[in-house]
Amino acid sequence: MIEIKNISKTFHQKKQSFKALDDISLNVEQGDIVGIIGFSGAGKSTLIRTVNLLEKPDNGQIIINGKDFTRLSSKELAKERKKIGMIFQHFNLLSSRTVFENVALPLELDSISKDKIRKKVNELLKIVGLEDKAHDYPKSLSGGQKQRVAIARALANDPYLLLCDEATSALDPATTQSILQLLRDINRRLGITILLITHEMEVIRSICNHVAVIDKGKLITKGTLSEIITDKKNPILKQFINTDIMTIPQELNKKIQKEPREGLFPLVEIELNENITVEKLLSKIYDDYKIPYRLLKADVEYLGNSNFGKLLLQLQGKSEENQKAIYFFNQNKIQNTVRGYA
Repeated sequence: MIEIKNISKTFHQKKQSFKALDDISLNVEQGDIVGIIGFSGAGKSTLIRTVNLLEKPDNGQIIINGKDFTRLSSKELAKERKKIGMIFQHFNLLSSRTVFENVALPLELDSISKDKIRKKVNELLKIVGLEDKAHDYPKSLSGGQKQRVAIARALANDPYLLLCDEATSALDPATTQSILQLLRDINRRLGITILLITHEMEVIRSICNHVAVIDKGKLITKGTLSEIITDKKNPILKQFINTDIMTIPQELNKKIQKEPREGLFPLVEIELNENITVEKLLSKIYDDYKIPYRLLKADVEYLGNSNFGKLLLQLQGKSEENQKAIYFFNQNKIQNTVRGYA
């Protein structure tokens, strides 16, 4: 549906030049939710703004539904943009207009009849859960409600594509999750393709099917969420994916020894991957190897049929039995670290 082909963009300021995008290519399938993640200044906003040519690339092509946007006339481009909704970090609502009037604005500019506008706006306010706020002004709304108004406005012209430019960055975690759930619901209910940018891995985990990582204007990697999360060799990815060492519970931390001794058991930090579930791993330890264990900590997240995260286990079997379990981890490429003995 969307083909971004060899896009580059350089900004010139006085005597300096800054290459925001460097030969980026990316495909987005119809009905997909694709996240573009990167640090501040990586080129995310520039990239998403080239999709509807708010930023014209220096070279390359933006092909949407078979049309090369870089070759369209101003009139043709304006027509195509009506079917591409966009929401921003700071909502961009008009303070002098009510919620209803803000959502109605794109339809008014398109000279739609008042009856059709009323019907359409009421439908959209119902979708975003703001039917009772139609006559309120933005100043009386919470941040989450303002973003819902912005989403309703972006849907006014029945777009096939929704571009989200850090749409949840100004919101608290709970409100962020409600907005992401709304976007996923819109994607499923209306079949709208969503392309979003963010610097938060939690946003990617919550909503995206595919991910692209960019840094310093270059596309570092792209793929499914599972592929991205399990690929930790790239130094950029390591900064987005939680690789923090698990803290050992205080009562054990005081007793922990660096070297094995008689009567002490190893504390093993295990990093899960998509090839083995928590249940299967624990079953292997206890049922197959007959090793008693103590589960000290678990930080696990399920993505589809796969799980990712970490476990902190104390293996409480005999020394040779515990070594069998560690050998099993190594043979099956399950990353593990003995953190000490207690």
